[in-house]
Amino acid sequence: MIKQLFKFREMLLVVIIAVLLGVFSSRSPGFASPSNLSNIFNDTSILIILALGQMTVILTKSIDLSVAANVAFTGMAVAMLNAAHPDLPLAVIILTALSIGAILGAINGLFVWKLGIPSIVVTLGTLTIYRGMAFVLSGGGWVNAHQMTEPFLQTPRQLFLGLPILGWTAIVIVAIIYIVMSRTFLGRAIYASGGNPTAAVYAGIDVGRTRFFAFVISGTLAGLCGYLWVSRYAVAYVDIAAGFELDSVAACVIGGISTLGGIGSVAGALLGSLFLGVIKNALPVINISPFSQMAISGGVIIAAVIFNARQERRRGRIILRDRGASEKIEGIA
Repeated sequence: MIKQLFKFREMLLVVIIAVLLGVFSSRSPGFASPSNLSNIFNDTSILIILALGQMTVILTKSIDLSVAANVAFTGMAVAMLNAAHPDLPLAVIILTALSIGAILGAINGLFVWKLGIPSIVVTLGTLTIYRGMAFVLSGGGWVNAHQMTEPFLQTPRQLFLGLPILGWTAIVIVAIIYIVMSRTFLGRAIYASGGNPTAAVYAGIDVGRTRFFAFVISGTLAGLCGYLWVSRYAVAYVDIAAGFELDSVAACVIGGISTLGGIGSVAGALLGSLFLGVIKNALPVINISPFSQMAISGGVIIAAVIFNARQERRRGRIILRDRGASEKIEGIA
């Protein structure tokens, strides 16, 4: 029974996270207290949202390396908008962030869909372009807290039932993406496009268009994170969220989302993000040096990739074995 239970990657991650919390609590009393766990979840909220967007792209057998650059450009744009027009309602600013993010995601999707360029090449290019656009927009300058309005800065920090609005935003996004992936045609098309593109075409699914919409979802969520990042840290500059594109991919890989497409879950992306969140919050507390932190994080990612590869290889052997058996049956017939 226990062996069967641990075949589920999500359950295994839950156990690992619980063990990590226990170990770190023994070194730092209070680490697993409700207030600290709330802080960890809040700190990880932006990564959770980005990882969910990344998940939709990876499930279609693609990747989006431009998400962090999208965060940087969108964050800079809305911070400058707020500084220049302080009377503008916050809802308009958030809608602007979502729209800018969606447009940047759509650009990636169009290149992949219409021109057939590999997503890693497209998003590696747009990563640099979007960072450059943020520099051109700001002239290399910063937008600081005193230039932003109180509603812009304070809304995500306001507490509701003991958790900041930022954390509740992540919970709402998790629920929305879960519904999209499990209850809509688009969600089923995303899984089919990555899992078996040929069969998806025969089922009437436009694989290219589905990948386009996956990039739009990823871009929209990155745009939202642009606003959330700037409001949380009360500063906008060109290099915000540097390296976060790799963290979003790592969260997905750790959560069991296959880079070959078609395999993964919202729970996996959520737990992979929380795993990284616990690690990153705990290592400084137990006096692990920054260089060791990077090595540990990298080791965890490599271990997750190896684990995923082994699981997928086993599935592949079964498929080949079944195919061989069917060929023998056909030969006998």
